[in-house]
Amino acid sequence: MLKFIKYNLESIDGVEIYPIISLLLFFTVFITMIIFVYKLPKKNIDEISQLPLDNYINDKEIKHE
Repeated sequence: MLKFIKYNLESIDGVEIYPIISLLLFFTVFITMIIFVYKLPKKNIDEISQLPLDNYINDKEIKHE
């Protein structure tokens, strides 16, 4: 199966650029997310970190049965 895929990919001109493009796209998104998180205000981070621990939504207690 792998030989069949490898043979087909070798027959395509310029196919070696696709892994490079996908790697650059991955790192661009990854670095962008790191910058976004780094610039996020501390207040928002504290608020988001407490969400799983909150038992109240709009001043109403959630009942777990």
